[in-house]
Amino acid sequence: MFKLIVNADDFGFSNGVNYGIIDAHRYGIVNSTTMMVNTPGTAHAVGLAKQNPSLSVGIHLALTFGKPVRTDVPTLVNEHGNFRIDKIVENNKNVSLEEVEREWEAQIEKFLSFGLTPSHFDSHHHIHGWAFLAPVVRRLAEKYSLPVRNVFSANPENIPTLTDVFLDGFYDENVTEQYFHHITEGLSAEKTIEVMCHPAYIDTFLTSNSTYCQKRLTELDILMNTRLPDALSLIEK
Repeated sequence: MFKLIVNADDFGFSNGVNYGIIDAHRYGIVNSTTMMVNTPGTAHAVGLAKQNPSLSVGIHLALTFGKPVRTDVPTLVNEHGNFRIDKIVENNKNVSLEEVEREWEAQIEKFLSFGLTPSHFDSHHHIHGWAFLAPVVRRLAEKYSLPVRNVFSANPENIPTLTDVFLDGFYDENVTEQYFHHITEGLSAEKTIEVMCHPAYIDTFLTSNSTYCQKRLTELDILMNTRLPDALSLIEK
């Protein structure tokens, strides 16, 4: 038997995203989500999280979208005050690790101020897996006693991970009804698995700020209608 976490990223991004995640939980197989705290839908997400206590909620740390929580992180922002870090290319040029840690700690503290208990943390665009950020990730994981999404090709810092295996394949052209029937292939027994997903209802903010929109509706439909194979068991909160 494989234990499964189906985590919906981007909780808090917009109201449409929030409603999609909640429906994918209430009527489908999503049992976890990670929340952004620097986006327009954050307050809305907090309210929905409190109305749906069976949904595990973690923290979706940001450095590549929106504005920082703190104002004293000059190496992380552009002239407009928005995060300037490129999500595609790992590049630590002129980025202060002290500022990254300061900002991410502020995001975690903001999440805690909502009165929610975090299950774990990950990051927008998986940048917590970048090697030069590993010491920051380890310190934050230790300070807040939180496991971290396992995106690491190597883990020399011995960062505590949420699951044995992380899968990001349920995305774009790979969003199919059969996806969950193949995820255990090649894995040994008794592994814990996290599958990332992005269900949503499309709204104006999403279409204006993301290139990944229509497929989120397809994801939502599949997540609400998929029956997991017998080898997979959802982890309950």
